[in-house]
Amino acid sequence: MGGSGSKAKGVWPFSGSGAGGEAAVDGNEQTLARLKGSRKATPFVFTRRSSLYYDEDGDLAHEFYEETVVTKNGRKKSKLKRIQKNLIPQGLVKLDHPCIHADFPVILCEV
Repeated sequence: MGGSGSKAKGVWPFSGSGAGGEAAVDGNEQTLARLKGSRKATPFVFTRRSSLYYDEDGDLAHEFYEETVVTKNGRKKSKLKRIQKNLIPQGLVKLDHPCIHADFPVILCEV
């Protein structure tokens, strides 16, 4: 358990002090440059990738189906066929309320 994690000291992009500050004191110039460049990062997420798609008619939905009529043994049966071609993803969507990033390294509430 936890064997996939890195053993090296990491620089958290959201930290003002702590592990990032100590790593910069070690004299590693690359770490120092990475720390200075990431000071502008914010712990909030304002947009997300949408899971909705536009079809050829401009309709917006998660999935699209087309009704097809199949004749089998003289009987007509209707089936729904899923459409997967000619769909355009909606793209980035602005969130109503900002969320905290999943990699935010600070405990917000301790019970």
